[in-house]
Amino acid sequence: MSTRRFTRLLSFFEGMPVATPGDTATAQLPVTEERIEAFASVTGDDNPLHLDPEYASESLFDGPVAHGMLPAGAISSALAELPGDIVYVSQDLSFDRPVRPGETIEATVTVAEGLDGDMLRVETTAAADGEPAVTGTAAGLSEPHE
Repeated sequence: MSTRRFTRLLSFFEGMPVATPGDTATAQLPVTEERIEAFASVTGDDNPLHLDPEYASESLFDGPVAHGMLPAGAISSALAELPGDIVYVSQDLSFDRPVRPGETIEATVTVAEGLDGDMLRVETTAAADGEPAVTGTAAGLSEPHE
């Protein structure tokens, strides 16, 4: 690409929002039996701990729980609320407590730092009824978009 064309391209993108350190976004997701069943259908994860109340009541969870990736999915939704086009590159997760039908997940993402280029490190939390359920750190690109 010629220097002139590159300069024109840069000026085109100036002023377009991208995520920067300190930016925060949230997303909420009510957890219902129907949502858990739909998640199982989409993923093929039909573990009875999620889908069979009788079976789950005899487990260490003492009842049905949502798939761990359901609150992690809410983190993805929150990332999409950050400025710019967010390209999810990686995620480290800890599953801190089970999430049950009837609870509401609130995912919060906070851009912690800029890394090389357009790469960002993002702190992530999915809380269920105010208690952290899934926590971790994500990496992603933030690209400008009109």
